[in-house]
Amino acid sequence: MSNFVDYVRINCKAGHGGGGSAHLKREKYMPKGGPDGGDGGRGGHVIMKGNANQWTLLPLRYTRHVHAQRGVNGAKSQLTGAFGEDEYIEVPIGTIAKNEEGEILGEIMEDGQEIIILKGGKGGKGNEFFKTSTNQTPRYAQPGEAGEEAMVVFELKILADVGLVGFPNAGKSTLLASISAAKPKIADYAFTTLTPNLGIVEYRNYQSFVMADIPGIIEGASQGKGLGHRFLRHIERNSILLFMIPSDSENHFEEFKILERELLAYNPEMMDKEFIISISKADLLDDELKKLISVEFPENRKPIFFSGVSQEGLMALKDVIWEKLHG
Repeated sequence: MSNFVDYVRINCKAGHGGGGSAHLKREKYMPKGGPDGGDGGRGGHVIMKGNANQWTLLPLRYTRHVHAQRGVNGAKSQLTGAFGEDEYIEVPIGTIAKNEEGEILGEIMEDGQEIIILKGGKGGKGNEFFKTSTNQTPRYAQPGEAGEEAMVVFELKILADVGLVGFPNAGKSTLLASISAAKPKIADYAFTTLTPNLGIVEYRNYQSFVMADIPGIIEGASQGKGLGHRFLRHIERNSILLFMIPSDSENHFEEFKILERELLAYNPEMMDKEFIISISKADLLDDELKKLISVEFPENRKPIFFSGVSQEGLMALKDVIWEKLHG
């Protein structure tokens, strides 16, 4: 079973508000003291909170229901009832909460950020609130309002500086393993990577950036084929896209165009991002073959050649990435 969970559905219910009190003041020397009922307390909210120490929604995998507490009823002597306790749902940074209609309820972008996704019901007013010059002894109070309730979908979109985009077996995992401490599964068949892997890449002068190895695209991914939408949403949050085309591809530029089309079909804004085109497995090429591959690409989209196995061109690739990230 994978430890990486990026989608969960939870039935969430905020607390009802407490009812107002309809108490009438009755003391030994004040037999008709009038209304003194307090207001009910607000019901507890359901709150989504960012936690930088989490990287997956795995802790929520078996959570089916989250219910916040009900507000306490008002009491005599105009005492307001206590608020119901809020219910917190801790999620990784990059998590979006939606209702079943797809409407976004909130989006966590930093550690400790809190977003109320469902509001608790307001407490009802006590009878003291309804006292007027013409009605000095109201014997009624408001009930508390119902808290909001919804089936909430939590989706995680990986936050990384660089997202690796390519067909299965383009060498994405090999690159990540060779320039970071990440240990993705590497094998010579399609879809070795089934969940995103993150690696911190060390750069010059102790600087670093985060790279995400994302499951490979296949043609038709934007329509949900292969791993389809499951992987495409992770690319949305990456600052830069690194297109990877293996040196043994039959048509390097056409492969790039297919990748580009899939991203555009999924979300046209994807291609507004900065991107770099690269040819992986360059240890299989001599200088003449590199020139022939470069000719396939337009002048403004010339690829960078590198090899995760022989380490060829890795520093040059990191330099280009850093320049794109920091200008």
